[in-house]
Formats: sequence, structure tokens, C-alpha cells
Amino acid sequence: MPTTYINFNGNILPEEQEIFSIENRAVRYGDGLFETMLFKDGEIRFLAFHMERLQKGMLALHLEDANLYDEFFFRSKVEELIRKNNMVGQLVRIRLTVFRNGGGLYSPHSNKPSYVFQVAKPEPNLKDKKVGLIVDLYTEYKKPFSDLSKIKSLNSQIYVLAGIHKKKMGFDDVLLLNQEGFLCEALSSNIFVHYEKTLYTPALSEGCIEGVMRRVVIDMAIDEGIEVVEAQISPQIMKEAEEIFLTNAVQGVQWVMGYKQKRYFNKISRILQNKLQNWNYNDPE
Repeated sequence: MPTTYINFNGNILPEEQEIFSIENRAVRYGDGLFETMLFKDGEIRFLAFHMERLQKGMLALHLEDANLYDEFFFRSKVEELIRKNNMVGQLVRIRLTVFRNGGGLYSPHSNKPSYVFQVAKPEPNLKDKKVGLIVDLYTEYKKPFSDLSKIKSLNSQIYVLAGIHKKKMGFDDVLLLNQEGFLCEALSSNIFVHYEKTLYTPALSEGCIEGVMRRVVIDMAIDEGIEVVEAQISPQIMKEAEEIFLTNAVQGVQWVMGYKQKRYFNKISRILQNKLQNWNYNDPE
């Protein structure tokens, strides 16, 4: 198999090369955050939103030099890595991991960041537009929420456990609840519920990740004249909703077909899936 390359702090290295010591703070404490992006048609989709979210997250974690992670940084590093991996012209999944440098126990010795870029082919969609996802509620553990909940943190234990449940039970995805038992998000996606002519999604105050595609879908729905409400949502709505779909930056909009015996329509999700193909921002407000 051909060698896959990563970018570690500006150095192009084989992916199998060891770059972390046991003192690495990402390994020891999950002390960092990440962005997952889609490279399509020669550009990083919704780059400005990803850059803004990363910089806000870095500031929240008291990581220095957030302003250096700008559009030039993203574009130059990603394009270089795509060329190195012979992926020019392909659909590419990008992951940028940023973590705190140096040692220390809970109190770090430094707040300088390190970074790693990785590129890969996206996993194929689980289902096509004609066959939606079958989901379950994950209830073993609930996600605690705070002002840090919206950050794509390296501390991802609850998602790992939810992923184990999904795999064990054979579902396409699972929906997580927050500490008060309300809908929060899916395994790697935000949730949208269409009910009585209104599109609902959990508010950021409910503990969900501040998803880039969540933001895009809200804007697209409003552009279509669909009322969107960010709210506290009881899981009971899943028994009555007309439609449920999931959103993330790589897979876009994914229709949920069923939960237990309940089956859902895919009218709104299909409209948004089609709209997303050509929806872009040059200078987002």
C-alpha cells in the first residue's frame, strides 16, 4: 500500500511514524480540540466557519496563537498534504488536531499549540437518499453540558461508548441525551427534527457541538422559508415527529428513516441535501 503522509507542525511525515511521547498532553489529558472538514472541488467547504470555530475553541482553552490559524494556514497546509498524498481532484476528508505543547500535570508548562493535519477518503455514506438511517437512543451515559460542551474537544469518551453501543446493536447511528435527559446530538452529527411545520434543533445551551453543518443547514432552511427553532427537545418528540435528519461537515445531511417502529418522511432533508450541493459562502456574516 502507498505511504500516507501527515503534516505535524509543518513537517510532512509518514503517518506510521511515531510523533508523540508518553508526556503528550493530548494523550494524557485530551488537552486539545479538532476540526473535521471536507475538501471538494478544489476547496475546503465552509472554511471560514471551520476557522472561526477553531479559533474560538483555542481561545476558550487558553491556547496561544489562535490568530495564526487563518485561511492561508488552512489552505496552504491542506493543499500541500493533498498533493503529497496524490489526492488532487478527489473528495478528501481532513482532520486538524490542535493540542497543548509540553509537559506538566493538570497545570501545563506551556500554552503553545501543536497541530497535526491528516487527509483520507471519506467513508461512503451509510445509506443513500432513498434509504435513511435507523437510529436508537443511547441512554447508558448522558452528556454533561457547560460552556465547553460546544467545542470539538479531544476528550471524547462518551462518543466512544456510544459508538460501542451503536456497533454492538447494529444501528446506523445513535442519539445522545444531555444530563437532563433532553436530545443533545448524534454520534458525530447534530440533530434536526421537523414537527408541525417547524424545524427544531437542540440549542447550544443543551450541550451539543456547535456544528458547522448545523449552522449551514439553519441558514439554508431559513432561505427556504422554513421556520427554525433552537430549543430544549424531549426525546418523546421522536414518536411524533414527521422527519428527523442528522448533519455534519463531511456527510452533509443524512435522513433518518426509522426509530423503533416509527418511520419518517424525507421531504425537508431531501430539499436541503439538494440545496447543499451549490450552497456556499464567500464572506459569511
